[in-house]
This record gives sequence, structure tokens and C-alpha cells, in this order.
Amino acid sequence: MLALKDNDSINEARVQTEQIKKIFRKWKQAKPKDLDQKFHKEHTSEFKKMDCLTCANCCKTTSPIFRDADIRRISKHLRMKESQFIQSYLKMDEESDYVLLKSPCYFLGADNKCGIYEVRPLACREYPHTDRKNMFQILELTAENTLICPAVARIVKTITAQTNHS
Repeated sequence: MLALKDNDSINEARVQTEQIKKIFRKWKQAKPKDLDQKFHKEHTSEFKKMDCLTCANCCKTTSPIFRDADIRRISKHLRMKESQFIQSYLKMDEESDYVLLKSPCYFLGADNKCGIYEVRPLACREYPHTDRKNMFQILELTAENTLICPAVARIVKTITAQTNHS
């Protein structure tokens, strides 16, 4: 269950989805030079306040992509054959990527801690991707993530509000 503040952030992003996508389309074309800077600044600010262990909505509702290196590393950690790991936990999606068979994540504990945190997939380590370079390249993903991660919803709200007022 999401905290009220987090739930409100996601619901507000849901209502603003079309507006966010419209702004993001403009940014994708314009490629603002300060876009990475704005995202990194707001990412840092938001994650000083946000404790992902109070939420874990990403782990509860979506699946990361499991690359071959992730599968090797996690299988070794779990002392399983790679084929056994794939058969037990993964399926191939429409884009031919390995993803979890179901949500929530098999490795998510009742305390919202990851049971394989030290060897978790790269996609999990990089989530929510709001501190990456060339943010204009992943704006569609960022828009999707506003509906999953309340921190992303707040980061995007702040940045789009700044843009609308400048």
C-alpha cells in the first residue's frame, strides 16, 4: 500500500499524462541543453527525502529487463543453473527481453527489501533513470515511470512546472 502522499503524486501524474507527454515531445525535438542538469538536480533533491523502502511500487508492479549478465550473476548467487533460473522466474516479452513471470518481484521481501540486492539486475540498479545522461532519449520511459514511481512523478512535476513558468 502506497503512502497517501505517494499515491497522490502518482494519481496527479495520471491526470497530467497527456500534458507531460506533450511537453516531453517538445523537449525531445528541442533537446534542451540543461535538461540533464534539471533532472539530476531534482533527482538529488527528491531522493534526499524519498525512502524507496517505504514504497517499492516498482518492485510490486513492474519487471526489470534481465540481461544475460544479470541472469548469470543472479543464478550463480542463488546456486542455480541459468536455465533453471529462467524457467523458474522469467519469461520473454514482446521485445524478446527476459522479464519476471509475474509481479510483485519474487525477491521482494515483506519489509520491501530486495532479497538479491547485491546482485540485482542492472535495470533495478539504475531505476528510476532520472539521473542519466541524455534524458531526452528516455522521456517516454520517464513519462511511464511517473505512473509507477512517486519520486519520478514529483521530479517531473517540478521540472515541467519550471518550464511552464520560464
